[in-house]
Amino acid sequence: MGIIELALIGVGLSMDAFAVSICKGLSMKKVDVKYMVVLAIFFGGFQALMPSIGWFLGSRFQQYITAVDHWIAFVLLAAIGGKMILDVIKEKGEGEEVCPDASVKIDLKENFMLAVATSIDALAVGITFAFLKVNIIPAVCFIGIVTFIISFAGVKIGNVFGARYKNKAEIVG
Repeated sequence: MGIIELALIGVGLSMDAFAVSICKGLSMKKVDVKYMVVLAIFFGGFQALMPSIGWFLGSRFQQYITAVDHWIAFVLLAAIGGKMILDVIKEKGEGEEVCPDASVKIDLKENFMLAVATSIDALAVGITFAFLKVNIIPAVCFIGIVTFIISFAGVKIGNVFGARYKNKAEIVG
């Protein structure tokens, strides 16, 4: 797998974390760099951990499903892509919150839950990596770093957007 494909996968996987980071930034009156770093570490760490777990599981069961592994990889990637597309075009239900709780205190339990929720699709990507014989250590490091950077930037972007367009941002939210 080349660097371009890995970069596209890394950016694609980090979009859920980016959206949550923007929401967190919208809720901050002033950017708290410590909070930005902690949130980015959670998101980047889990985006690296989940494909590692998926790769481990996929490589352990690969001998049993070698004849159909390329189809499994195709179905997993198609399902992830389809889910991402549906999430973008799906209308939110009335009263459904787009952004999580607006508090900006560092809540490790909340950050853990958000990180797990935003990295579930990375588990399936890890299984696919096992079938494709991807060198997992550089791949997950790259994905984790990309997600860290994008999440860190997302908090700042949300904060700038929220400060400039507070009332309009609340309406959009």
